[in-house]
Amino acid sequence: MAERASGAEGGGKRAMNENLIERILEPGNLREAWRRVKSNGGAPGVDGMTLEEFPSFVKEHWAGVRERLRAGTYVPLPVRRKGIPKPDGGVRNLGIPAIVDRVIQQSIAQAMSPIWEPEFSAHSYGFRPGRSAHQAVRQVRQYVKVLTPLLNSPVSGDLKIPT
Repeated sequence: MAERASGAEGGGKRAMNENLIERILEPGNLREAWRRVKSNGGAPGVDGMTLEEFPSFVKEHWAGVRERLRAGTYVPLPVRRKGIPKPDGGVRNLGIPAIVDRVIQQSIAQAMSPIWEPEFSAHSYGFRPGRSAHQAVRQVRQYVKVLTPLLNSPVSGDLKIPT
């Protein structure tokens, strides 16, 4: 991991970054990102662009977006804020990115996940592919089931466990 992060492999950090941006912008990766964003649905961002309008936007503007991404000068649009009423009377604030930014974010996630995913702990569940909060709760319950008898054993009675 340290070798990858330092850029010792593949001709240094600049080469690694250039390779990564090309993986992010690879047409197949972008098509898959668009497919996933489209299948998720969702409301327009601050620009008002709908999912149906996005293909026309791409035809007219994608070359410029791609060049700004390569140059490191791309600036995402502000996130549209939307308050959703809660059953208890409160409000849950949502942030809705523009569709172009959702596609870019998805493309980045798809390119980076194979790099970083192997480095995560097997016990990490947050925002991981194929993992969920429900799985994390099940795992904690299993730990409690196994550890409770040990903590209630006569040996554990001699231990001072801070509260």
